[in-house]
Amino acid sequence: MKRILFFAYGVFCHLLFLAVFAWLAAFVGNLLLPKTIDAPVAGGSLAAAVAIDLLLLAAFAVQHSVMARPAFKRLWTRLVPTPIERSTYVLISSLVTILLIWQWRPIPLVIWNIQHPVGWWIAAALFAAGWLAVPVVTLMISHFDLFGTRQVWLYLQGKEYTPLPFRTPLAYACVRHPLYVGWALSFWATPTMTAGHLLFAGVLTAYMAAAALAEERDLVEVYGQVYEDYRRRVPMFVPALHLLHNRSDEQREVSDSVS
Repeated sequence: MKRILFFAYGVFCHLLFLAVFAWLAAFVGNLLLPKTIDAPVAGGSLAAAVAIDLLLLAAFAVQHSVMARPAFKRLWTRLVPTPIERSTYVLISSLVTILLIWQWRPIPLVIWNIQHPVGWWIAAALFAAGWLAVPVVTLMISHFDLFGTRQVWLYLQGKEYTPLPFRTPLAYACVRHPLYVGWALSFWATPTMTAGHLLFAGVLTAYMAAAALAEERDLVEVYGQVYEDYRRRVPMFVPALHLLHNRSDEQREVSDSVS
């Protein structure tokens, strides 16, 4: 019975994240929702809006960073069963994101406003590309492991969880953090940038840069020289497209030699 409950819990947390992800995209893109990142101001001072928004962003960054660290996980799993540790992280991350959207205070001062149709469509296309890139990148590695569904599925089957091997498929062959690149594109690509949106994008971009450094320290501890070699070969954020081209050539050479 416990295995079924854990599996149902993991699936629920995964589906909740997908719903919150779609909600966040509409929120940042000022799409469909009655309240978005640039929704009309209901009242309150500029100082209060900035302070509240900074607190919300800080809560988001701290929760994502602290709960992802191995030292915290070792302590956390004394309270939360190991099979649902990742699902619980996903659940709390989703709840923190909901809080951020719910309590966000717009700051409507316009920084830029692209009115030319060509420029507007380019910005809109980049925005869409960023939000599509995030789930696509997770599928390049292990989407279901990242969101805890693989863990609860293995537990349901009575199998022991085994960490995934280090791989660098597709986008990971030309940049070490394509997921963060997708998020950054999602936050910055907008036809109209307000002060509130700029605060949102700037703080979360700074957080991602710091988080990437912390993640890489953890990865070096886990994978050692393998990750050190990868880090020396592949840039952090700016894609090196020639690396992907070289890998394709190597794969063709291997295929030709086999045939």
